[in-house]
Amino acid sequence: MGTKVLFEEKQYLGHNRFSIVIRTLLTVFCFMAYYLSQNPELIGISFKRYYVANIGELNSGLIFFFIGIAILIFSAVLTFILHIQTTVYEGYIIIDGFWTSRKVKIDLHSIRMVRRSRHKKNILKPSAYNLHNKGIIRFYTSGEDFVELMDVTGFIYRVGSQKSLDLYHALNNQLLAKGEVSGKDELTS
Repeated sequence: MGTKVLFEEKQYLGHNRFSIVIRTLLTVFCFMAYYLSQNPELIGISFKRYYVANIGELNSGLIFFFIGIAILIFSAVLTFILHIQTTVYEGYIIIDGFWTSRKVKIDLHSIRMVRRSRHKKNILKPSAYNLHNKGIIRFYTSGEDFVELMDVTGFIYRVGSQKSLDLYHALNNQLLAKGEVSGKDELTS
């Protein structure tokens, strides 16, 4: 087992499209509620005023404004929070999650197949770390491509990556070096 790093990639939580869409919708809702609290007459439609006790009728909408600003700040902070770090060494892969997540070590000596493919056309794909579902273990933050590994016991690992071609070559070269069956790149074939 070597310690030479052959590939390394970091993926951040703020780059996931599913989360971006949800945070954007919440922010738009908050700003619209603030606008309607300040201007209850919109296109001839009269909206009922609401207020929070001890704040007053005109200042009640400020709560939505501050919540919208807080969501925007939270979104900006998420772009710096690491979700998945994928590191390929000679002989194994380590996939490390954030905070309390356990490291996942995949021994390349037990891998019998590597292939590179693309996710289905779905803009809203939530991030996943070590998600076991239907016999597949998924690691995904953002991006359209993934590298799929199958070991001798039948476990399938899908590792989403922004640099899937580099990850695929790092893994496939190791399979070729040890004389195993090489992988398959479905995106270029």
